[in-house]
Amino acid sequence: MVILGLDPGTAATGWGVVSAEGSRLRSVDYGCIRTDAHTPPEERLAVIARALDGLLERFQPDAVAVEEVYVGGNPRTALAVGQARGAALTMAGLRHIAVAEYTVSQIKTAVSGYGRADKRQVQLMVGAVLGLAEPPSPDHAADALAAAICHAGQGSATFFLQGVEGQSGTATLTASAPGYTDSPPATVTVAPVALALSNVPSSTTKEI
Repeated sequence: MVILGLDPGTAATGWGVVSAEGSRLRSVDYGCIRTDAHTPPEERLAVIARALDGLLERFQPDAVAVEEVYVGGNPRTALAVGQARGAALTMAGLRHIAVAEYTVSQIKTAVSGYGRADKRQVQLMVGAVLGLAEPPSPDHAADALAAAICHAGQGSATFFLQGVEGQSGTATLTASAPGYTDSPPATVTVAPVALALSNVPSSTTKEI
């Protein structure tokens, strides 16, 4: 199964494509669609829609996983996210591709075991789960990959340990019991994929 994960936003929409083969997940590609703040909103949404249509044509995903809008924050931000999300759902609908929606807490729990993980923790764990040489950047793309991982249903502590098995060094990660997003995190030590590096380069960003 090929899954296109999306972290929608008017200024930046992160995208990440994950291939799921049994219990194995692989990152196919990821990046970020950016729009100019000085461009009229209808044109910005058109840019996002065209770019997403290109991704759907290029990767032919079996499903699209989208982060739900968080309404509890800034209303203007929620509106902008909702507009970009609408563009994503429309393009997927036109191609008859199933769309799955997940809350931020669900996605964070799937990749880190803790529904309140911060963005850096999500980046590190996404990199570990997918066996990447470094955490994916920017964070919009990492969030999109996390949504795809969530949909793949492989977000468990056991899978994380398998995903980083055999790599050198150790790192301390936090996780709580799956499904209990408010439980305090427990500390575990695993072999990482260059985890907790403060000087991770951002050259992996792909712009559309």
